[in-house]
Amino acid sequence: MKMILPIKILLFIILAYFVYSFAIYNQVMHTEVARKSISPLAVKGKDVFQKFNCISCHQIYGLGGYIGPDLTNTISEKGEAYAEAFLRNGSLRMPNFNLNDTQVEALIEMLKAVDSSGSFPAKDFDVSWYGTIQKKEKE
Repeated sequence: MKMILPIKILLFIILAYFVYSFAIYNQVMHTEVARKSISPLAVKGKDVFQKFNCISCHQIYGLGGYIGPDLTNTISEKGEAYAEAFLRNGSLRMPNFNLNDTQVEALIEMLKAVDSSGSFPAKDFDVSWYGTIQKKEKE
């Protein structure tokens, strides 16, 4: 009898975990604001980016893998033709994924959307030795 309560608690925790996991992994991650500001082609590009697990090698806003470069500002720094060449052909370190024209266009559109939304690394901030971030003072 003394073991029934701990077993019930354990079962409740396991059930709660699965319910929560199901809710998190099945929710639509596009908010109404994002749907209005990001083109449908860019959303398809995000899906292609996820399908081929590009984040395992590349970063966006400094988050992701470290084998490939950060892609946050690739379009403004290198141009669309540069990005398209890599997407179509790969390189020594990046495999050729044999993307079709629609996938390449969608990825470039996604990269343009990411590029227009911000820059990385944040250059107007200083990080103190104890980890806080402060905006640089203009000189």
